[in-house]
Amino acid sequence: MAGSQPDCSNPPVTDPILAARLEALRLLADQVSDRVMVLDREFTIIYANESAWSSAEREVHGTRQARCYEAVLGGAVPCPHCPAIAVFESSEVRSVSCSTGQDGSACGMVQAFPLMPGRGKAAAVLVLLKESGDRGHVGSPPDQASSESTESSESGAIRLRDMLGQSAPMQQLFEMIRLVADSHATVLLQGESGTGKELVARTIHHLSHRREKPFVVVDCGSLPESLLESELFGHMKGAFTGALCSKKGLFEAADGGTIFLDEIADTSAQFQAKLLRVLQEGEIKPVGTSRSTKVDVRVISASNKDLMALVKARAFREDLYYRLAVLPLLLPPLRDRREDIPLLVRHFLEASCKRHGKVVRVVTPEAMQALTEAPWPGNVRELQHLIERAVVTAPGPELRLELFLGRPSVAGTVTASYPCLRTVVRTAVQSAERTRIEEALRQAAGKRALAARLLKISRAGLYNKLRTYHLQ
Repeated sequence: MAGSQPDCSNPPVTDPILAARLEALRLLADQVSDRVMVLDREFTIIYANESAWSSAEREVHGTRQARCYEAVLGGAVPCPHCPAIAVFESSEVRSVSCSTGQDGSACGMVQAFPLMPGRGKAAAVLVLLKESGDRGHVGSPPDQASSESTESSESGAIRLRDMLGQSAPMQQLFEMIRLVADSHATVLLQGESGTGKELVARTIHHLSHRREKPFVVVDCGSLPESLLESELFGHMKGAFTGALCSKKGLFEAADGGTIFLDEIADTSAQFQAKLLRVLQEGEIKPVGTSRSTKVDVRVISASNKDLMALVKARAFREDLYYRLAVLPLLLPPLRDRREDIPLLVRHFLEASCKRHGKVVRVVTPEAMQALTEAPWPGNVRELQHLIERAVVTAPGPELRLELFLGRPSVAGTVTASYPCLRTVVRTAVQSAERTRIEEALRQAAGKRALAARLLKISRAGLYNKLRTYHLQ
């Protein structure tokens, strides 16, 4: 490989899951110009790509077990401020960055990500380092970064092909997409429905060297098992009733490109076993024949379910999970990236107006606030459909708050600022009742028995009202 591991005497990685992830990182990190290192819990460099070392550093450190603080900072003791320590100490930390040095970074660390073994806390950490003279995008060659993404100086929004966002979760996702794009390893996309898993898969494909080859989408949840196998692997003439001719499968149609298996959790155990063989052997066997055909296809799978939970419940094959999740990516729900909602609203608004031949519409500040605070259980897809419906049905150039109140997720948010009719009525009744009791007490000169008769209620009832309204 092009990458340089400090030396072959480093302790071997015994955990099979961690070893698979480290191998996948090697495959992709050897192809990028950014500095990439993997450290163990003692901060020993167990992997570093070619770009991580200068010529002098490679001569000094490239032939022995080096600590990161020795190789990068030239120090004899670990940096006490290193945020990677938090990655090892807590399983909740997903990524960290360093900003303790005078130049904004003590060691040039951009971000650090935990590498999890089969069980327990992080066993290693993936560190992305800045080049001394290059402050460009991590994980993306300069020409590719400039051609595939643009950054707005006014809003800070970043666009990666058709993906848009300025929130920290989305910027981290963009970095990981650039990093994994040119790898051959499988990618597992997990996230709620409507978060854009197919869009991420397309982006990975178009940023990879396979961009000129087919991108094939398969919705595994919408096809019955027998048809799914035939669609993916193909079949021979006469293999089953209705097979009037031989048919090439989608794996063979995607040869050289990428196949996207959506809703992979909805497949049967029998199909999962056959898919595992395809991933292990790189070959398919059409239905009705024992002849195997070699295919060169990158597999990206997706699920809105927690596959690890399904593995523990024995509802999904564990060996297949680790084959699919060599490079796992978690897509954030819209409620975790609320600062992106105004950007998405304006983007969908412009696209919908153009598609339906409408004049450009604007969203009022009150409506934008309600959209930003809404829970969005359907995520980006729900927001997109709501904006399109509003563009089609709006009578004027402005999209006002009342136009969105029929949508449950938005209407539920509005109640936080606008009380419902029942609350208004209850408040008015209580206010009128208190005023009438005070008036009766004045007329009775403070005599409660007389005030009760004036109000035509019992004395006990009056006492209860007095306590309720804190009247003496």
